[in-house]
Amino acid sequence: MKGPNFALAKKLNIAAYIISILVLLLVLMMRRIKIDTNIDFGFLPALHSSLNALTAILLLFALYFIKSKNIIMHRKLMFSAMIASCLFLLSYVTYHLTTPETNYCAEGNIRILYFILLISHVILAAVIFPFILFTFIKGFTNQVEKHKKMARWVYPFWLYVAITGPILYLMLRPCY
Repeated sequence: MKGPNFALAKKLNIAAYIISILVLLLVLMMRRIKIDTNIDFGFLPALHSSLNALTAILLLFALYFIKSKNIIMHRKLMFSAMIASCLFLLSYVTYHLTTPETNYCAEGNIRILYFILLISHVILAAVIFPFILFTFIKGFTNQVEKHKKMARWVYPFWLYVAITGPILYLMLRPCY
Protein backbone atom coordinates (compact mmCIF):
# COMPACT_ATOMS: atom_id res chain seq x y z
CA MET A 1 0.00 0.00 0.00
CA LYS A 2 1.24 3.47 -0.86
CA GLY A 3 1.87 6.15 1.71
CA PRO A 4 -0.47 9.07 2.38
CA ASN A 5 -1.20 11.39 -0.54
CA PHE A 6 -1.50 14.73 1.26
CA ALA A 7 -1.58 16.81 -1.94
CA LEU A 8 -4.63 14.91 -3.24
CA ALA A 9 -6.23 15.05 0.21
CA LYS A 10 -5.89 18.83 0.26
CA LYS A 11 -7.64 19.15 -3.11
CA LEU A 12 -10.37 16.70 -2.14
CA ASN A 13 -10.91 18.44 1.21
CA ILE A 14 -11.53 21.74 -0.61
CA ALA A 15 -14.02 19.96 -2.87
CA ALA A 16 -15.68 18.37 0.19
CA TYR A 17 -16.11 21.79 1.84
CA ILE A 18 -17.67 23.21 -1.33
CA ILE A 19 -19.94 20.18 -1.84
CA SER A 20 -21.01 20.23 1.82
CA ILE A 21 -21.97 23.90 1.66
CA LEU A 22 -23.80 23.49 -1.66
CA VAL A 23 -25.73 20.44 -0.46
CA LEU A 24 -26.68 22.14 2.79
CA LEU A 25 -27.93 25.22 0.90
CA LEU A 26 -29.81 23.05 -1.59
CA VAL A 27 -31.52 21.05 1.15
CA LEU A 28 -32.47 24.25 2.98
CA MET A 29 -33.88 25.72 -0.24
CA MET A 30 -35.95 22.63 -1.13
CA ARG A 31 -38.83 23.77 1.05
CA ARG A 32 -38.90 27.17 -0.65
CA ILE A 33 -38.32 26.18 -4.26
CA LYS A 34 -40.74 24.01 -6.23
CA ILE A 35 -40.17 23.11 -9.84
CA ASP A 36 -43.31 22.49 -11.88
CA THR A 37 -43.05 19.45 -14.08
CA ASN A 38 -45.40 17.05 -15.81
CA ILE A 39 -43.35 14.13 -14.53
CA ASP A 40 -44.77 12.24 -11.55
CA PHE A 41 -41.88 11.61 -9.18
CA GLY A 42 -44.11 9.76 -6.71
CA PHE A 43 -41.97 6.62 -7.14
CA LEU A 44 -38.85 8.31 -5.74
CA PRO A 45 -39.49 7.91 -1.98
CA ALA A 46 -39.40 4.13 -2.41
CA LEU A 47 -36.21 4.49 -4.46
CA HIS A 48 -34.38 6.73 -2.02
CA SER A 49 -35.54 4.55 0.87
CA SER A 50 -34.14 1.51 -0.94
CA LEU A 51 -30.88 3.34 -1.58
CA ASN A 52 -30.64 4.17 2.12
CA ALA A 53 -31.27 0.52 3.01
CA LEU A 54 -28.63 -0.55 0.47
CA THR A 55 -26.19 1.92 2.01
CA ALA A 56 -26.83 0.44 5.46
CA ILE A 57 -26.19 -3.09 4.16
CA LEU A 58 -23.02 -1.99 2.38
CA LEU A 59 -21.80 -0.26 5.54
CA LEU A 60 -22.39 -3.40 7.61
CA PHE A 61 -20.49 -5.56 5.12
CA ALA A 62 -17.71 -2.97 4.92
CA LEU A 63 -17.35 -3.13 8.70
CA TYR A 64 -17.23 -6.94 8.58
CA PHE A 65 -14.50 -6.91 5.93
CA ILE A 66 -12.34 -4.31 7.66
CA LYS A 67 -12.62 -6.30 10.91
CA SER A 68 -11.50 -9.33 8.84
CA LYS A 69 -8.51 -7.28 7.58
CA ASN A 70 -9.79 -7.46 3.99
CA ILE A 71 -8.96 -3.88 3.02
CA ILE A 72 -9.63 -4.36 -0.70
CA MET A 73 -13.20 -5.55 -0.15
CA HIS A 74 -13.73 -2.87 2.51
CA ARG A 75 -12.70 -0.18 0.03
CA LYS A 76 -14.97 -1.56 -2.70
CA LEU A 77 -17.92 -1.62 -0.32
CA MET A 78 -17.22 1.90 0.93
CA PHE A 79 -17.04 3.18 -2.66
CA SER A 80 -20.36 1.43 -3.28
CA ALA A 81 -21.88 2.99 -0.14
CA MET A 82 -20.74 6.42 -1.30
CA ILE A 83 -22.29 5.86 -4.73
CA ALA A 84 -25.56 4.64 -3.19
CA SER A 85 -25.59 7.69 -0.91
CA CYS A 86 -24.96 10.05 -3.84
CA LEU A 87 -27.80 8.44 -5.80
CA PHE A 88 -29.99 8.76 -2.70
CA LEU A 89 -29.18 12.46 -2.44
CA LEU A 90 -30.03 13.05 -6.12
CA SER A 91 -33.31 11.16 -5.72
CA TYR A 92 -34.20 12.94 -2.49
CA VAL A 93 -33.51 16.43 -3.85
CA THR A 94 -35.33 15.72 -7.12
CA TYR A 95 -38.39 14.51 -5.24
CA HIS A 96 -38.49 17.42 -2.80
CA LEU A 97 -37.94 20.04 -5.50
CA THR A 98 -40.81 18.71 -7.61
CA THR A 99 -43.38 17.24 -5.23
CA PRO A 100 -45.53 18.76 -2.49
CA GLU A 101 -44.61 17.78 1.05
CA THR A 102 -46.36 14.77 2.59
CA ASN A 103 -47.46 15.27 6.20
CA TYR A 104 -47.40 12.43 8.71
CA CYS A 105 -50.97 11.22 9.20
CA ALA A 106 -50.90 8.85 12.19
CA GLU A 107 -51.96 9.90 15.68
CA GLY A 108 -50.90 8.97 19.20
CA ASN A 109 -47.57 7.63 20.45
CA ILE A 110 -46.50 6.45 16.99
CA ARG A 111 -46.63 10.11 15.88
CA ILE A 112 -44.27 11.08 18.70
CA LEU A 113 -41.91 8.24 17.78
CA TYR A 114 -42.04 9.28 14.11
CA PHE A 115 -41.06 12.87 14.91
CA ILE A 116 -38.29 11.80 17.30
CA LEU A 117 -36.83 9.58 14.57
CA LEU A 118 -37.37 12.26 11.91
CA ILE A 119 -35.72 15.04 13.89
CA SER A 120 -32.74 12.89 14.89
CA HIS A 121 -32.43 11.56 11.31
CA VAL A 122 -32.50 15.02 9.69
CA ILE A 123 -30.13 16.67 12.16
CA LEU A 124 -27.63 13.81 12.06
CA ALA A 125 -27.81 13.58 8.25
CA ALA A 126 -27.01 17.28 7.95
CA VAL A 127 -24.23 17.23 10.53
CA ILE A 128 -22.60 13.96 9.49
CA PHE A 129 -22.55 14.60 5.71
CA PRO A 130 -19.28 16.56 5.58
CA PHE A 131 -17.66 14.19 8.06
CA ILE A 132 -18.54 11.23 5.84
CA LEU A 133 -16.76 12.98 2.98
CA PHE A 134 -13.69 13.80 5.09
CA THR A 135 -13.51 10.27 6.51
CA PHE A 136 -13.77 8.85 2.99
CA ILE A 137 -11.04 11.20 1.79
CA LYS A 138 -8.75 10.09 4.62
CA GLY A 139 -9.20 6.46 3.58
CA PHE A 140 -8.95 7.22 -0.15
CA THR A 141 -5.67 9.11 0.32
CA ASN A 142 -4.18 6.41 2.56
CA GLN A 143 -4.18 8.43 5.77
CA VAL A 144 -5.04 5.21 7.56
CA GLU A 145 -4.68 6.27 11.20
CA LYS A 146 -6.66 9.48 10.69
CA HIS A 147 -9.25 7.51 8.73
CA LYS A 148 -9.64 4.95 11.53
CA LYS A 149 -9.91 7.65 14.17
CA MET A 150 -12.67 9.48 12.28
CA ALA A 151 -14.48 6.33 11.12
CA ARG A 152 -14.91 5.09 14.69
CA TRP A 153 -17.36 7.91 15.43
CA VAL A 154 -18.63 8.83 11.93
CA TYR A 155 -19.62 5.27 10.98
CA PRO A 156 -22.30 4.72 13.68
CA PHE A 157 -24.00 8.01 12.83
CA TRP A 158 -23.96 7.27 9.09
CA LEU A 159 -25.36 3.81 9.79
CA TYR A 160 -28.09 5.30 12.01
CA VAL A 161 -29.11 7.73 9.26
CA ALA A 162 -29.07 4.96 6.65
CA ILE A 163 -31.26 2.70 8.80
CA THR A 164 -33.72 5.33 10.03
CA GLY A 165 -34.37 6.57 6.47
CA PRO A 166 -36.23 3.41 5.39
CA ILE A 167 -37.96 3.16 8.77
CA LEU A 168 -39.28 6.70 8.35
CA TYR A 169 -40.36 5.92 4.79
CA LEU A 170 -42.32 2.87 5.97
CA MET A 171 -43.94 4.93 8.70
CA LEU A 172 -44.88 7.69 6.25
CA ARG A 173 -45.95 5.39 3.40
CA PRO A 174 -49.64 5.16 4.40
CA CYS A 175 -49.79 8.98 4.27
CA TYR A 176 -48.85 9.36 0.60
